[in-house]
Amino acid sequence: MGDSNQTSPERFILLGLSNVPYLQVIYFIMFLIMYLTTLSGNVFLIIVVRINSKLQTPMYFFLINLSIIDICFSSTILPKILINTLSDDRSISLFGCALQMYFHMALGGAECVLLAVMAYDRFVAICKPLHYQTIINKRVCACLASISWAAGFANSLIHTPLTFQLPFCKFHLNHFFCEMPPFFQLSCKDTRINEIVMHIAGQFIIMCVFFLTVISYVHIIFTIFKIRSSQGRQKAFSTCASHLTVVSVYYGTIMSMYLKPRSTYSPEIGKIMSILYTAVTPMLNPIIYSMRNKEVKDTIKIKLFRQLNH
Repeated sequence: MGDSNQTSPERFILLGLSNVPYLQVIYFIMFLIMYLTTLSGNVFLIIVVRINSKLQTPMYFFLINLSIIDICFSSTILPKILINTLSDDRSISLFGCALQMYFHMALGGAECVLLAVMAYDRFVAICKPLHYQTIINKRVCACLASISWAAGFANSLIHTPLTFQLPFCKFHLNHFFCEMPPFFQLSCKDTRINEIVMHIAGQFIIMCVFFLTVISYVHIIFTIFKIRSSQGRQKAFSTCASHLTVVSVYYGTIMSMYLKPRSTYSPEIGKIMSILYTAVTPMLNPIIYSMRNKEVKDTIKIKLFRQLNH
C-alpha cells in the first residue's frame, strides 16, 4: 500500500531516529537530558547576567539574545521529538509541520547572524578599545540584535511558503522534525527551484556572516599578536575562545546541511547534523560561555551561593 493511502495529505509521519524499542528509550532519555540542560543552562545564564550590574555590557546583551534564541530553538524541535520517540502516533499536521519549519528556520537564521554580530563586538572591543563605548552603544546593540532576529524571520518567510506549495506524493518523512532538505524528497514535483532558492539564501546568509566572522577574527588575531604582554594576549584570546568554539560547531553543521546539493544528501548523516545544531549546540552554548568566563563564574560563586546560604 502506498504512502498516499496510509495517511491523509493533511498529516505527515515522522519516522524519527529508530524503531528499535530499547534505542527509542535511549534516545528519549538522551533528548530529555539535552532539553532540560538547554533550558536550565540558558535560563541560569540569563539570571546571572541580570543580577550582576558589571555584566550589563554589549557582549552580555548579545549573549542573553543568544540564550533566548537557543531556548526557543530547542523548544521548537525537542518536545515533539520526545513525544514521538515513545508514542505510537508519530504524525504531525500540515499546519504543525509548517509552523515547526518556519520557527526552526527563523531562529536558526537569527542565531547565524547574531554570532557574526558577536564577532563584530569582539573585533571592536579588542581592535578599537578606546572607541568601543562610542561604536557599540545601546542604540547600536538594539539595532544589531533586531537585525539578527528580523533576518532570520524574513528568510524563513521566503522558504516555508515556497516549500509547502509543493505537491506531495509521500508522507513518511525520514527525519525527526520538518526540515527542508529531507522534506524535498517527499515531493512528486521537481524541487530544483526550491533548492536553488535555499542555496542562494544559504550562501547569502550563512556564507556572508561566516566570512564577516572570519574577517573580524583575522583582525583580532593580528591585534592580539601586537600586544607585548603575554598576560594581555592570554586575556584577549580567552574572551574570544568561547565564541570561536560555538561558531565552529554551529556554522560547520549548518553548512553541511544547507549548502550541499541534493544528490549528496544522506538521510542518516542529515539526522546527525540536525541533532548537532538543534540539540547539542543550544545545550553547550551556556556551558561554554560560563566555564570559560571568569566574570560569570565569580557571579555564581559570590552572588548566587550567598543568596542560597541565606
